[in-house]
Amino acid sequence: MTDGEHQPVKGPRKKKGLLIVNTGNGKGKTTAALGMVLRAWGRGMPVEVYQFIKPPTANFGEHRAAKRLGIPVHPLGDGFTWKSKDPEKTKGLALEQWERAKARLQDPELAMLVLDEFTYLLHYGWLETEEAVTALQGRRPMLHVVVTGRYAPDQLIAAADLVTEMTLIKHPYREQGIKAQPGVEF
Repeated sequence: MTDGEHQPVKGPRKKKGLLIVNTGNGKGKTTAALGMVLRAWGRGMPVEVYQFIKPPTANFGEHRAAKRLGIPVHPLGDGFTWKSKDPEKTKGLALEQWERAKARLQDPELAMLVLDEFTYLLHYGWLETEEAVTALQGRRPMLHVVVTGRYAPDQLIAAADLVTEMTLIKHPYREQGIKAQPGVEF
């Protein structure tokens, strides 16, 4: 399919669980993934979100909404990895979260699994990309997996069925010094 082409309405439609990657330096990677979560949830599909950066105490807008809707969101991190005071602890939490999320890849009840900020594990070398890709490719056939984060490695991009790169063109913080806003960034 080329840019601007639409999926034909008539004819055979292949069904399979997709590996989706939202990457790039622009805003909206997690937001797009959460939009897919809402869409799937609205169709009665069981969904779960595993977050690799946000701490277990995270209570941002998406956490509050997910709780009200009964959508499981599992944050396990210690904040921004690049500001970590204890990089080994940060790595340990990320790998612990990966083990939890990886166990969900075969769950026959789950329809969509989001791995939010997962690309950082690969970018920082905490998890071998080949190991991660092998696990993701070995998931249950009808499970959709959405991976978010900057610096998606080429091997993950090659394995994915759908990749979107968010490109930063203009940002209020850079342009005007406006800090993160409730309801927009958190």
